Amino acid sequence: MIKKLTTAAAMFFLAAAALYAPDTASAVPAFARQTGLSCSTCHFQHIPSLNAFGRSFKAGGYTQVGGQSLIEGEHLSIPATLNASLVTKTRFQKRNGDNQDPNATSADTSLNKGEWQFPDEAALLIGGRGGEHVGFLLEHSMGVGAVSDSFTSFKMPFVLDAAGAKVNIIPFTTDSLGAAYGMELFNTGAVRHQRPLEHRTQTSAQQYIGTSGSATGIAFAAVHNYFFVNLTEYTRGRGSEATGPFLNYIRLAATPGLGGWDAGAGAQIWRGTSKSNDAGNAAYEHAEAFAVDAQAQGTAANMPLGVYFTYASAAKSKDSTNNGAKKTNIYNTSLIRAKKAWSIMAELGVIPGRLALAAAYRAGKDGDSNNDGKDRDNATTLAATYEIAQNVELQLDNSWHTGNAKPGPHQGNMLTTLLLEAAF
Repeated sequence: MIKKLTTAAAMFFLAAAALYAPDTASAVPAFARQTGLSCSTCHFQHIPSLNAFGRSFKAGGYTQVGGQSLIEGEHLSIPATLNASLVTKTRFQKRNGDNQDPNATSADTSLNKGEWQFPDEAALLIGGRGGEHVGFLLEHSMGVGAVSDSFTSFKMPFVLDAAGAKVNIIPFTTDSLGAAYGMELFNTGAVRHQRPLEHRTQTSAQQYIGTSGSATGIAFAAVHNYFFVNLTEYTRGRGSEATGPFLNYIRLAATPGLGGWDAGAGAQIWRGTSKSNDAGNAAYEHAEAFAVDAQAQGTAANMPLGVYFTYASAAKSKDSTNNGAKKTNIYNTSLIRAKKAWSIMAELGVIPGRLALAAAYRAGKDGDSNNDGKDRDNATTLAATYEIAQNVELQLDNSWHTGNAKPGPHQGNMLTTLLLEAAF
C-alpha cells in the first residue's frame, strides 16, 4: 500500500509539473489582503516558510498596509476591512505497523490501515493592523466547545522603532505552539508551525524533544536586520492559570546573510521552576532545555535552495523533591538520560514556484526512560511539495525510523503522510 501510494503521488507531481508552467498566482489570506501583496512576497518556496520580507512583516507586528484603505483619526489607524483567512489541513496517513501484534491499540490499528484526517486542522485566522503600533493575530478553532477551547492561539504585538530595530512587547497564549510562539523568525521548527515539512518531529530537533505545547506569557523582543532577540516569561497552559514564578525562555539569533544568501544562526534556552496552585493542588514544573539552529536560503543553479540545521537537548528530570513534589522536566520526563537530537534538511525548488523536493535526517536519543540502554531513535525523510496555487499546496512526506529505540511491530518503522494545505 505504501509503495502504491508513493508511486501514485510521484506520478501526480510529475504530471502536474509537465502540464503547468510556473506562473504568478495571487493568494488571498488575511495578510495578503491587508498588504496587497502575493503570498510569495513573504514566503520562501512555499507556505509557511518565511523569507527576509516575511520576517520583517512579522517583526513589525503585522501592521504594514498597502492593499486597503484605512480608517484614521486621533489615535486610530485600522484597515477598513477586518481581515480573515480560513486555514485547513487535510491528511492521509499510514504506517507499516502490524495490527496482529498484541500491543496494537485502536489508534495503532487505524493508522496502520490508513487514516483520513478530514480535516486534521481547521482554523479561522483573524489578524493584522490594530493601530499604528499595534497588531494582532487570532487563531480561532472551528470546533465546538468553550471559549477557551476555540481561542486556540492569540497574540497582540505592541511595536516601536528604536535604534534601527523593531521593539516588540507581545502578550500571547497558545494551545500547542510553545513559549517560542511570542516571536520566532526561523524556519527550523524553533516554533512548531514554522517549518517546511509536515513531519515535524522527524525533521526538527526542537520538535523532537517536545518544546511545543500550551503556553501563556509575554514576550519582549527586538528585531534588527542583523539579529533578533526574544526574552519571554511564560507559564504552561492557557486561559486562567494560577502559577508562579514564570518560566523563562530566551532566544538569540544572528541574521547577517552570507554571500548573497539569507542566512542566520541562533540559540534557544528554556529554564526555570514554576508552581501551579490550580484547584488548590500544588504542582511543580521544571524547564531545562536548549537548542541551536541555523538556516541558509538562496539559489543554486537558478533553483531556490533552503538548508536547515538543528540541535536540541532536554536534561533528564531530577528525582529530588520540593515540598513533597517531584521536579519533572516538562521537556523530558525520563530520570535516566537527556533527550536530545540533531537534524539536517535541504529543500530544492526543482521547478521554482511549483515543485520542491526535500531530504532530511534526524539522529535522536529518546532519554532511555525504560533504562534498557535502547535510546537511539533516528529518522530519514524524503518529501515533495507541489504548489497548486501560492495558497494551496500538496505535500508528500515519507519517514523511515531506525535505531534500537524502535517502538515495536505494532507501530512499524515507516510513516507516510499526504497533506493538502490551503489558506483562503
